[in-house]
Amino acid sequence: MFVFDFRKEFYEVVQNQVTPFSGPEILSGEAKGRGRGGGRGPVRVVDVDALCACKILQALFQCDHVQYTLVPVSGWQELETAFLEHKEQFRYFILINCGANVDLLDILQPDEDAVFFVCDSHRPVNVVNVYNDNQIKLLIKQDDDLEVPAYDDIFRDEDEEEEEEHSGDEHDQGLEPSGKRTRLEEEIVERTLRRRQRREWEARRRDILFDYEQYEYHGTSSAMVMFDLAWMMSKDLSDMLWWAIVGLTDQWVQDKITQMKYVTDVGILQRHVSRHNHRHEDEEHALSVDCTRISFEYDLRLVLYQHWSLHDSLCNTCYTAARLKLWSLHGQKRLQEFLADVGLPLKQAKQKFQSMDISLKENLLEMIEESANKFGMKDMRVQTFSIHFGFKHKFLASDVVFATLSLMESPEKDDSGMGHFIQALDSLSRSNLDKLYRGLELAKRQLRATQQTIASCLCTNLVISQGPFLYCALTEGTPDVSLFSKPASLSLLSRHLLKSFVCSVRSRTKNRRCKLLPLVMAAPLCVEQGTVTVVGIPPETDGSDRKNFFGRAFEKAAEGTNSRTLHNHFDLSVIELKAEDRSKFLDALVSLLS
Repeated sequence: MFVFDFRKEFYEVVQNQVTPFSGPEILSGEAKGRGRGGGRGPVRVVDVDALCACKILQALFQCDHVQYTLVPVSGWQELETAFLEHKEQFRYFILINCGANVDLLDILQPDEDAVFFVCDSHRPVNVVNVYNDNQIKLLIKQDDDLEVPAYDDIFRDEDEEEEEEHSGDEHDQGLEPSGKRTRLEEEIVERTLRRRQRREWEARRRDILFDYEQYEYHGTSSAMVMFDLAWMMSKDLSDMLWWAIVGLTDQWVQDKITQMKYVTDVGILQRHVSRHNHRHEDEEHALSVDCTRISFEYDLRLVLYQHWSLHDSLCNTCYTAARLKLWSLHGQKRLQEFLADVGLPLKQAKQKFQSMDISLKENLLEMIEESANKFGMKDMRVQTFSIHFGFKHKFLASDVVFATLSLMESPEKDDSGMGHFIQALDSLSRSNLDKLYRGLELAKRQLRATQQTIASCLCTNLVISQGPFLYCALTEGTPDVSLFSKPASLSLLSRHLLKSFVCSVRSRTKNRRCKLLPLVMAAPLCVEQGTVTVVGIPPETDGSDRKNFFGRAFEKAAEGTNSRTLHNHFDLSVIELKAEDRSKFLDALVSLLS
């Protein structure tokens, strides 16, 4: 059921033993305390929003001296394993960004006294979780467009049906034979009518559930939900506000929410930023070297440009690379023309941003925005937030998202299985800026590899139309293919590839229909086991609602062909598939979506 008073019905209840499960797909393995301990497997998928929500909850528990166990999990299988290991020790369990979109009790089979608090941005919320009043407590904002079906449309009381079935037998006692025959005829008619009504109800129920569960999408950031809790308890610190900002920005960077939803939530956080800044105006340390200042601003839609060169940022930002078509010689020429129109010498554009002439940096936003409009880039300016640590360190929220994401999915070997998770978690703290800067360097490598792979796919025509969807497969031996074996990185590559492909076909007369198609992309996962990771991306349209139908489609295609798949990820549109079954799986998917 939905929790309405987060403070009384959630926080005050769990001030004893709790086990926060931080997901989705954060890490294989478990850890005690702050997540430090032995691991059991490799790093898998990451959700920066879940990390930020976890940091806020940890800070609240630290304020109130609450002891807890933190167990990062990487999928449904590890969630089950972790629960089995801890169910004897605890009664209350907190699940972050996992558990809302499945029948949790059916998966975990808990004892009747176990209670799960689920803070999850995945939608739609499973109806069994919604209408379970005892064991499932949903920490979900009610202003989200949930559209949960009514209880009577989904559930029926079996006891009442049995009473109706047997009620006729009781009335038959004491009647004459002729009366019994008449009553029997009436009973047959009534039972036939009830069965017909039940069949109609079941058919209507199937239609309602199909419409409700057909698409997968995301609601309000879990980090924002946790920050609202801290604010209601008057314990909202500047660090917590920054983590909420990073959690929201993660959703925007990964295209999990619409632009309208992003702008609305930015407005909410902007009011909190103004309140915090006003509160700190009169404090003595407001201008000290240790101060933390959060600012709302309109900034350039360029990744990591303040920690990179402007030229590298333009080349490796999906938005500019796609619209300038930088995978082609003509696109490279347009980039030179764009820089010339801005008035930026190539020497200045190719050196580190911090080393550029101050006179150029002062009016850079206006100069680039004016020229960008001429080159078809009308959304070059975005609403965002920045943070200053002292007088030297400044980061945009998107900088932190890319850095944390890269630390979590680092290609470097992690013998313990916990190192990447701890590095990413620590990078969100201002006392570990060295780890954040290391994450920025890893992010640059990832972004370069992403654009190089996109250029390779487009130039060699690897993106092909399968009819109802586009398909692209990376093969073993592709440069940097190991960077895209992890679902979060592969999903980001797929989204950027689809945007670039749409831009590449806009100017053509043929294949113009392709820009309205979704994309299915596959990349090698484990060569020894012969498995691939498959992700599905919804169509890239101006009015896209970010709803993804591939989760249910993948399930039906696998069932219909007996393909060996593993639906272990919290995002239903990501699966693992045996490479040998890929052909029949795709054929079934084409047939299903045609």
